Amino acid sequence: MAQNKPNVEIANDLESLAQRSVKFFAEYANNAVAQKGVFFAAISGGHSPKRFYELLGQKEHSNDIPWNKVQLFWVDERYVPQESPLSNYKLAMDTFLTNVPIPKENVHRIPTELLDSSQAAHNYETKIRQVFDIPKNQLPQFDLIVLGMGADGHTGSLFPNSYAPFDTEDLACVVYTLENEVTRITLTHPVLCNASHLAVLVSGHEKAKILKEVLTSEPDECRFPIHTLWPVLNKITWLVDSQAASMLK
Repeated sequence: MAQNKPNVEIANDLESLAQRSVKFFAEYANNAVAQKGVFFAAISGGHSPKRFYELLGQKEHSNDIPWNKVQLFWVDERYVPQESPLSNYKLAMDTFLTNVPIPKENVHRIPTELLDSSQAAHNYETKIRQVFDIPKNQLPQFDLIVLGMGADGHTGSLFPNSYAPFDTEDLACVVYTLENEVTRITLTHPVLCNASHLAVLVSGHEKAKILKEVLTSEPDECRFPIHTLWPVLNKITWLVDSQAASMLK
């Protein structure tokens, strides 16, 4: 287990957090392209990243990113039509994807239009292996994965009281949640842990308590699934606003 302390960057407010996140994304994109000619990234949905995505779509920021070299994936997705307001893909389309010059073939959404969610997870895993050009026994290595964190300590769609945080066999798996909740598909924690770097975006007073608990308690993957990332804590940058950080010393 990593003994490193969490690397926390605190921004004054949500706008400052979004601006820092854009610079962070652009820095990793340009470094990856300079080193190997391609940038593999995976993004999430949620409140905290939304303003970040809106800034990504603005020309003054998007010009700093080599979009033609970006291979873009999603960490997780609700199993809803892609035009649904609940769709993480739609969030990205509405905020930045329609405004940046990324080739359509470089955008790899989770295929929620399939009737069978298990088949969709399998197809997504196959797509990942094809794009990364890796065999079945190898994990992809994303250059950057952008995550959020829920008030229950979940990240991606790795939820407490679900099998997903403990799936080590698949690259992507189906997450069956409680009744009346939407089924999801998520990248598994071995994929997240194998990334070169991860950014966790957290904002708002409502996240202050959970952020303190997650960062100061002993790792407990059952209680807080985001603790499945603790073996690679040294590869995580926590980008948080002052409201979310208000209970941290």
